[in-house]
Amino acid sequence: MNIDRLRRGFEWLLETIVVVLVTALTLLVICGFCFRYLGYALSWYDELASVGLVWLTYYGSALAALRGAHIGVPGFVNAMPPRWRVATTIFAEVIFFAFFIMLSWTGVQVLEAVGGEYLVSLDWMPQRVTVSAVPIGAALFLIAEALRLPKLLREACGKVLRDTETIEAMAHGSPDTTGSAQ
Repeated sequence: MNIDRLRRGFEWLLETIVVVLVTALTLLVICGFCFRYLGYALSWYDELASVGLVWLTYYGSALAALRGAHIGVPGFVNAMPPRWRVATTIFAEVIFFAFFIMLSWTGVQVLEAVGGEYLVSLDWMPQRVTVSAVPIGAALFLIAEALRLPKLLREACGKVLRDTETIEAMAHGSPDTTGSAQ
């Protein structure tokens, strides 16, 4: 199995999870609103919505990392001569991997620290469900970046690095900043 096919499969998995989480959170918010409007506020709504938002943040961020849409400075790197571009890209990737390995390790330690604690309003749900988003999310980031790395290094060796934000902005058209009507 080649890496592009593996990357597409991982992207599909993350997209599916993100869509399911967004849908579930949307339904939860609508349900919470309706019950609160009718005067029967759900005691567990806020806590469950917070847990869902944490999970959505980590899965969505891993998807963004896989697509190269996370925070970066491709314009700065593109301004460098090719040999510096490759070295800078490798240095940035080493820092990225070191950070997320540390985050994953710390997340596992926090999982151990919360032990048998449970959420306040959902006393049947272990606190580990919420906290596990950190090491799992960090692992997802590591997988996403590892799958993106070969393409990133090819781009660094080429003329320019792909700037996902600029490409997306241009695809959607830029707003008219002159104030004239079109």
